[in-house]
Amino acid sequence: MTTFKEIRGTDILALSSDPSNPELGQIWYNSSSGTLKGYKTVNAWSSGGNLNTGRFALAGAGTQTASLAFGGAVGLTNYTATELYNGSTWTSNPTGLGTGRYRLAGCGTQTAALGFGGYIQTGGTTGSTEKWNGSTWTSGGTLGTARYSLAGLGIQTAALAAGGANPASSATEKYNGTSWTTVNSMNTARTCYGVGTQTAALVFSGTPNGGGSNATELYNGTTWTTNPTTLNTNRGDMSGFGTQTAAIAAGGITPAPAATGATESFNGTTWTSTTSLTTARRGMAGSGTQPLGLVTGGSPVTNATEMWTGVGTKTITVS
Repeated sequence: MTTFKEIRGTDILALSSDPSNPELGQIWYNSSSGTLKGYKTVNAWSSGGNLNTGRFALAGAGTQTASLAFGGAVGLTNYTATELYNGSTWTSNPTGLGTGRYRLAGCGTQTAALGFGGYIQTGGTTGSTEKWNGSTWTSGGTLGTARYSLAGLGIQTAALAAGGANPASSATEKYNGTSWTTVNSMNTARTCYGVGTQTAALVFSGTPNGGGSNATELYNGTTWTTNPTTLNTNRGDMSGFGTQTAAIAAGGITPAPAATGATESFNGTTWTSTTSLTTARRGMAGSGTQPLGLVTGGSPVTNATEMWTGVGTKTITVS
């Protein structure tokens, strides 16, 4: 029989108590409790409640337990559908978007969100912006550069729009709750996904000229900086959630092309591959934080929701 020492080159230590600063992958025997323990990364996706209307290329806002999903499409049908999530169930709101569209951006909270840009299958690219007050959508102005598949982040009164297509764009605009103002452009023109705030933004992935991208850029409210470390999986049409220093990137489409369930976490400097989505897909809505987030919808067309619990590293009992 192969022993642990033969596999790892070390014996299992017998300790009277758990070490205060264990190394990732370390295993030990706790003689006080009579248990075998280890220190590992514990992150997981789990099934959440299904959307009432399955669709792809929709937008999201809010948190894991108070989320908003809106817009999207199935085939040649643009949706105005707006749904609210309480952590277990999606509820269709009687009032939908004023303009049905897909590949739009979203940001904000469940009671104060923003939806902007996108593509209308009978009208082309739009710069239309709509504001959500928890029950209804109202007009909120127009982007200076109409585009779709753009990054949207921040809050309703301090939002950021970056990148997009019509064609591939590096344009960046900031929103003050009423109007958009053009600011310094991104370094790489592309479609992309974004998280964070108007003064501490993160954008990643995309499709600059067909295929995918693994480029990552950070914004400080004035200037975009290309991050030396890129995503491990080159892709576009993905989703995510979090902040500039603690983000999750999930799903998307690889240059093959094929939908992927690949998931990566960002710590402000580097991306690390972690537990993949149960269902590989692209074009989902995302919302929440790195510890507690979700993605919903997507293509192949689905109404499925997956909820992310990012515990990080922890001591577990092996036996």
